[in-house]
Amino acid sequence: MKLTTPLNDEIVEKLHAGDRVEITGTIFVARDAAHKRLVEALDRGEKLPTDLNGQVVYYMGPSPTKPGKVIGSAGPTTSGRMDRYAPRLMEIGLKGMIGKGLRATPVKDAMKKYKAVYFAATGGAAALIAQRIKKAQVIAYEDLGAEALQKLEVEDFPAIVVNDIYGGDAYEDGKKQYARK
Repeated sequence: MKLTTPLNDEIVEKLHAGDRVEITGTIFVARDAAHKRLVEALDRGEKLPTDLNGQVVYYMGPSPTKPGKVIGSAGPTTSGRMDRYAPRLMEIGLKGMIGKGLRATPVKDAMKKYKAVYFAATGGAAALIAQRIKKAQVIAYEDLGAEALQKLEVEDFPAIVVNDIYGGDAYEDGKKQYARK
């Protein structure tokens, strides 16, 4: 399924665990330190450096950009490190997260409540994923280096829906499918 950002409730309602998608448009990169700053700013009542309503955040591992390239390898990092911050960002309208690994129950509950979805990007395919990124720009928290908040323009970024708003979980479904009886 082809998706174009920003996402809305109607689009998210059509997504189910296990669906393969290709995302085109703007996505944001934020990891632990950027998430912490975003949530702290919200808690202080401050305006964020970008509007996350309807947006998708990619938990991307750091990689230096090679000369002449838009970005370095762009593989996913472990999503669980952002679990303490994700529900707060969904509360203000974040509609998608991309990473790898399992999500905590409070994050899955927030996805149902706020109509958001969790996508997995394929670990080990960082160089291939980087080819789908057409533009990368640091937009906030430059002092964090690899942890800075970035804006990416992507074209046909491949991902799989892991957790949907209906409680679906592609990881659990996969285990059940291959479990020995």
